[in-house]
Amino acid sequence: MLSKTVTELASALDRKETSAVELTQAFLDRIQQLNPSINAYITVTAEQALAQAAKADAIRADGNAGPLTGIPIAHKDIFCTTDVLTTCGSKMLHNFISPYSATVVERLEAAGAVMLGKTNMDEFAMGSSNETSHYGAVRNPWDQERVPGGSSGGSAAAVAADLCAMATGTDTGGSIRQPASFCGITGLKPTYGRVSRFGMIAFASSLDQAGPLTKSAEDAALMMNAIAGTDQRDSTSLDLPAEDFTAMLGDSLQGLKVGLPKQHFSKDLNPAVSDLLQGAIKVLESLGATVKEVDLPNNHLSVPSYYVIAPAEASANLSRYDGVRYGYRCEDPVNLEDLYKRSRSEGFGDEVKRRILVGTYALSAGYYDAYYKKAQKIRRLIKQDFDAAFEDVDVILGPTSPHTAFKLGEKNSDPVTMYLEDIYTIAVNLAGLPGMSLPIGQINNLPIGMQLIGPSFGEARLLNVAHQYQLNTDWHQQRPEV
Repeated sequence: MLSKTVTELASALDRKETSAVELTQAFLDRIQQLNPSINAYITVTAEQALAQAAKADAIRADGNAGPLTGIPIAHKDIFCTTDVLTTCGSKMLHNFISPYSATVVERLEAAGAVMLGKTNMDEFAMGSSNETSHYGAVRNPWDQERVPGGSSGGSAAAVAADLCAMATGTDTGGSIRQPASFCGITGLKPTYGRVSRFGMIAFASSLDQAGPLTKSAEDAALMMNAIAGTDQRDSTSLDLPAEDFTAMLGDSLQGLKVGLPKQHFSKDLNPAVSDLLQGAIKVLESLGATVKEVDLPNNHLSVPSYYVIAPAEASANLSRYDGVRYGYRCEDPVNLEDLYKRSRSEGFGDEVKRRILVGTYALSAGYYDAYYKKAQKIRRLIKQDFDAAFEDVDVILGPTSPHTAFKLGEKNSDPVTMYLEDIYTIAVNLAGLPGMSLPIGQINNLPIGMQLIGPSFGEARLLNVAHQYQLNTDWHQQRPEV
């Protein structure tokens, strides 16, 4: 039962094959069994979950259930949750109990979803392996000696290992899509502004976006129906009419134009990954799609520009953690300066400190124009490249990650190598576009994902393409043996 999709679980609840309470208890039992080894959860909210499940059963009994009523969910520990610990994977927030919930959490609760707990993550969402967490590394359920990807590694591992039916994640440079690829699940990063950021602890405010991590594209569409929409509490939230993201799922792919970026299919692409992508392309062509090469000439500048812009925004956003109002506070400070210095140096991990230093430097007098301003100009060029490509194609297809999940500790000594993990995903965030990853095969029994990129507000089309692919393949149904 636990390995079923959200759609299948909802059908089982409708047919009274199980109840929300029974389903929730089954997930809680599995979490108790497997979380000590996988470390996907930081906090498990068993009592609250069972209470929400009982409420969901009552709603179903009254005939008022929606598609997510009674479905167990896990939230990345970057989303504020009323009266529940919200740590962002950091010692800095080890004792922070939020007095309010993020809009994403509120909307999923209103849709009837049952919160099982909060998932582990790279500290303040800074990382590509989920090894920077103060609460320890998350292990990939396909091979527990390997990383699950980051920064939403706990959410991705939880979905893959059937420790929840669906999960929330955030994506600043690939943090939904890369873990989805490594863990063999479906992950969607929406258009910037499509989903409210209110109550989502900020890393880089012009790049962060919340989205779903699920077993299928259909499940992701159901989650998007719940979480998307304008929010007056978020000034970057887009005022768009409500959209049913499931409406296009069944549409034919006849006539779909798919762009293949020549920069993503170069001789540097892992041949095994290339072979799986070619197989996926053949499936789409059999369904009526046509493919053509597109050019993203500034794509190679996405990593260097991102690692100026994102740390610059992080240095500003994380300046609020000073040991004064909330969060970690050093013991017995001798004066205010000592309080600031020791609280921050003791509360933040190495990767967070590194990015704060880089960002502060890039924003400092004499370097702002040379680094930050130039990076923003490159960002505009990257967006223009995508705009030009989408004049000729409906979606862009390529790899999500250069390879399968790597071993724990393999890249920790070389930050630049770790940063290059997001080489295919970062440009999507810089341009504010929707992107998703879905499983297309395995290499040495480890999953690999395909990335689909759409124009702004093109989520429904991406979900349609992914759903049609998944109707004709079974890679999304593969589960790790844990």
